[in-house]
Amino acid sequence: MIKIAICDDDANIRAYLTTRIRAQSCPCEIVEYASANDCLADTQEMDLLFLDVELAPSGPDGMELARKLRERTSGTQPVIIFVTGYERYVFDAFDVGAFQYLLKPVDEEKFARVFARAAAQIGTAKEKPGRVLTLQSASTSKTIPLDSIYYIESSDHKVVLRLRDGQFTCYAKIRDLELELQDQFFRIHKGYLVNLSYVAGYSKSEVTLTNGERLLLSKYKYQDFVKAYLHFLKKGAGP
Repeated sequence: MIKIAICDDDANIRAYLTTRIRAQSCPCEIVEYASANDCLADTQEMDLLFLDVELAPSGPDGMELARKLRERTSGTQPVIIFVTGYERYVFDAFDVGAFQYLLKPVDEEKFARVFARAAAQIGTAKEKPGRVLTLQSASTSKTIPLDSIYYIESSDHKVVLRLRDGQFTCYAKIRDLELELQDQFFRIHKGYLVNLSYVAGYSKSEVTLTNGERLLLSKYKYQDFVKAYLHFLKKGAGP
């Protein structure tokens, strides 16, 4: 069961998003908020938040609400999907760790794809809550939540973890990490191990991540990648 919140000052948009959510094959609970203050005042946890950027001027806007939620040190951090009529906020959205950015009017097919990916990520987190990766760099040991890793890049005899809040470099073999993380990550190229939770789309030659980055997809990996990605979505978003 996924707990979903919708925060938008337009009742018609809230109703539309509720309809679209109910049309997906995923058991869920939905709560609606007309303002950021209403959302902040409610202490119940949420797994997924559909959030408008420009809310009523009497309180915080959507970006400020997202920042306040990210500053919380207790409880579950929700997956945030911005739903707005303005493209100019897209980079701000990624700054607060947004999962995706949907433009109004929301296309039904795109909504379904984005919802499936978000549900898959939430399902993985619920199945293995708080899963982390511990790595050694020089004399320092660092523990990193898997959900904070966009992808892992092989560089000489080191690996670079591209994170939501920066990067971390250490001596490790990408092959070893591939074996350890194979239920959530896929080796799309000899140099890239991608977190399937953050795949926004793909072609036969590249994979696009939710942060906008595009990574080379080996033609020899394409078919296996598609199978792994579809299995990942099905596992996380099935009824």
